[in-house]
Amino acid sequence: MDAQSRGRAEDIDPADQWVLNPDTGDYELRLSPSPPQSPVPRPRRATPAEAPAPERDGREDREDREDREVPASRRRRAAPEEEPPGRRGRRRPAKKKSRGKRILLWTGGTTAFVVLAAGTAGYLYLQHLNGNIQSVSDDGAGTGGFSKDKAINILLIGTDKRTGDGNEGYGDNGSAGHADTNILLHVSKDRSNATALSIPRDLIVDVPDCPTTQEDGSTKVIPGESEVRFNTSLGQNERTPSCTMRTVTELTGVTPDNFMVADFNAVKTLTSAVGGVEVCLAKDIDDPDSHLNLPAGKHTIEGEEALAFVRTRHSVGFGGDLSRIEIQQQFLSALMRKLKSNDTLTSPSKMVKLAEAGTEALTVDSKLDSITKLKDLGLELGKLNIKNLTFATVPVVDNPAEKVAATVVLEEGPAQQVFDMIKNDVSFTEVKEKEEQKKEDAADAARLKGEKSEPGEVRVRVMNGGASDGSAGRELTYLQNEAGVTKSENAGNAPDDLDKTTLEYAPDQADQARALAEILGLSGAALKPGESVTNSQGLPTMTLTLGKDFKGAGVKLDAASGKAPEDVQKSTADKVECAK
Repeated sequence: MDAQSRGRAEDIDPADQWVLNPDTGDYELRLSPSPPQSPVPRPRRATPAEAPAPERDGREDREDREDREVPASRRRRAAPEEEPPGRRGRRRPAKKKSRGKRILLWTGGTTAFVVLAAGTAGYLYLQHLNGNIQSVSDDGAGTGGFSKDKAINILLIGTDKRTGDGNEGYGDNGSAGHADTNILLHVSKDRSNATALSIPRDLIVDVPDCPTTQEDGSTKVIPGESEVRFNTSLGQNERTPSCTMRTVTELTGVTPDNFMVADFNAVKTLTSAVGGVEVCLAKDIDDPDSHLNLPAGKHTIEGEEALAFVRTRHSVGFGGDLSRIEIQQQFLSALMRKLKSNDTLTSPSKMVKLAEAGTEALTVDSKLDSITKLKDLGLELGKLNIKNLTFATVPVVDNPAEKVAATVVLEEGPAQQVFDMIKNDVSFTEVKEKEEQKKEDAADAARLKGEKSEPGEVRVRVMNGGASDGSAGRELTYLQNEAGVTKSENAGNAPDDLDKTTLEYAPDQADQARALAEILGLSGAALKPGESVTNSQGLPTMTLTLGKDFKGAGVKLDAASGKAPEDVQKSTADKVECAK
């Protein structure tokens, strides 16, 4: 219960009564001294005059406390017992907790920070926060919720719903709330890195059939549609966030663990809660559609101005949705940096306001519908260093079926490589590896070092060892017509199926193997020194066996080999970028 509820303060913000304890690194609730009391005494229970209270052992106290429905008034803690002889001076000072480990990425994590700070004393406040949270069913579209010992995939959805004060002036006031901004947040299993992958709202996708829980508890299957905009996966035909979840799985092959949905109000309330976010503009912007009017340079924005910033598109980049995605990523990076700053972490007032704003602005799935669950997620996210948080966008190209470009389609090869990197838990940034992994990687990488043959000098036969039917023929066509590996041939099916694609070669063919590995994106682990075979011309040749991991002709075969495609737009959250 806060100070105002106790009648102990008239104009004190409850948030200001949370004080940072420098010895423990935690926030504690400390009430101000009582003001002068009224001369009229409060009623109290009659007790025998001057009779000392009988002593009770600890067991009776515990049993009484368990039986009470309402917590008893606080009592002053008794003086600590005298330590046994010889024990004094040996107690170590309490170790301060690292603030860095409590830095939380975003709203759910911020809420978790406040939960930890509150502790038992803030029980009623936590119940209040629980009451703020809105949730809807995931309809079985997710994994059942994130796990602490696995990689985490959270689908973040920003809707274009115009509900809320001042929002009716933005665009379509009658919008059902489509999936306007979509980010698949992947956090690695070891929590060393993360990728926030933006999915364009105008991307042409197939929306699958979506079983959806109705208000009466029954299930209705909302029919799917082919070749429609991604944003119709929510709101259209009464589709719920679980349908957007299924669409993401269909598109990327990655099944989200949970989802979170935010509307226009979230941007306004969160930025105001932290006292504004600093953004940078490389040029003057005057966008009548988003209502953003700012000169070039750095600005601290919040509320309506912050919403205008993330909605602007006609005055930045190419003026389309992809340009708006870039400015939204810059904004989120700035928000992350603000959340990490001491200015936020050491302000109880801001932390409590963030908890209020976060729990009121978000709608979460039913597997993430309590402060405790948000706290657990926040603790996992808090382990991440934001310099290893990469913002990227699904590689796309203009829809070739349109004379006037209005939608986009996947750029198949690079897009599939990006999806594979997320599925295989591969970082988009370089992170420090464990010593054992370093040695293993060094041995594999050594096979890739050295001279490389020209593509026209590479001799290889292609075999299907577990890939889909026709894969060897399609890969051969790619090698000969696009990669310049003209001395290649189809050798049919391999005797055994393989999980992973391999390239076997003789020692004197190492330069050819390195060249082909670079073309196909093979890791050093896929290179198998061995023997060559004779091709149809009677010449020694290598053997490329396509395993079950083969994704298609021209698609990099092993995402773990390394790097995101060169043309993928990406940035990291620790760097300040100016909108152009």
